[in-house]
Amino acid sequence: MNRFSLAARILVPTLWLGMILALSFLETPLKFQAPGITTELGLGIGRLVFYALNIVSLVLLALTTLASIRPRSSRTQWSLIAAMWVVLLVEVFVIRPPLNARTDAILAGLDPGESSLHYLYIAAEVVLAVLILCFVTVSVRTLLPTAEPGHPREHAHDQ
Repeated sequence: MNRFSLAARILVPTLWLGMILALSFLETPLKFQAPGITTELGLGIGRLVFYALNIVSLVLLALTTLASIRPRSSRTQWSLIAAMWVVLLVEVFVIRPPLNARTDAILAGLDPGESSLHYLYIAAEVVLAVLILCFVTVSVRTLLPTAEPGHPREHAHDQ
């Protein structure tokens, strides 16, 4: 169980980070540049993609949290997990509902006016990506051998 949990602490959030980078920062802006994609179609696709991403994100963060129980994660790892939960829950339950309402208004032919909600969501995604990267980095570092006093760290290329 220990090896599985340790591997999951690295692999699961790395998969999640890849999904965020691919969908939030690559697919989303490019989608509106594709030939034949109208604003309505792009918004409809975006709603589906982000709804799915939010569900997968909740599942992957839950798996990461469970994998961090045994063997026990460090305080730094638990702090990063807590911060990831806060940011993700804010995205899903605070930012997404008004964004969905704006999408509904636009799809109904209304003009909801200017909004900074998209920028707030992008900022939250950036913060989440940085937190995940930090968590993965800390998790990898816990697996690396450390040098004991008087015993220099061995390197594979030195052998």
